[in-house]
Amino acid sequence: MQLGRLLEQPALILLQGDLGAGKSVLARGIARGLGVDPRTPITSPTFTLMNHYAARLDLYHFDLYRLSSPEELIELGFDDFAFGQGVALVEWPERLNNHEIPGLWIVLEHLGEDSRKIILTARGEVAMQLFDRLREAWNG
Repeated sequence: MQLGRLLEQPALILLQGDLGAGKSVLARGIARGLGVDPRTPITSPTFTLMNHYAARLDLYHFDLYRLSSPEELIELGFDDFAFGQGVALVEWPERLNNHEIPGLWIVLEHLGEDSRKIILTARGEVAMQLFDRLREAWNG
C-alpha cells in the first residue's frame, strides 16, 4: 500500500514471480494506496489482460500470463497505457521478451508460507525517483 501512496506521477511497475508469489496481493495494495475505492474488488485480469481502476492516478492492471501473441497488446493499446498518464502495473512482464523496459521492476521470490524475498530494480528516471522515495520511506 505504501508504494501506491508514494506514486506522484505516471509510472510503469512490472511484477515478476512464480504463481503464488504474491503479485496480485501486491497489486491490491498498490491499488489501495492509489486510492481505489475499498469496496472495489481488485482482481487479476488473467482472462481480460487488463483491468482499469479509477484513482488519484488511474491504474491499468495487466496480467500477461495468458498472452498468446504481442499483437494482443498492440490491439489493447498497451504502449498508451504503459507510458501514458496513469500507473501501469504489469504481472508476468517476462512475456514481453524485453527486460530493458524502463520502469520499476519488482521480483517476488517465494521463500515459505509467509515469507518473500523482494528485489527492486529501477530502470529510467521516473523509476529511479520512485525507488528513492521508497528507500526514504523504508529507512525512516
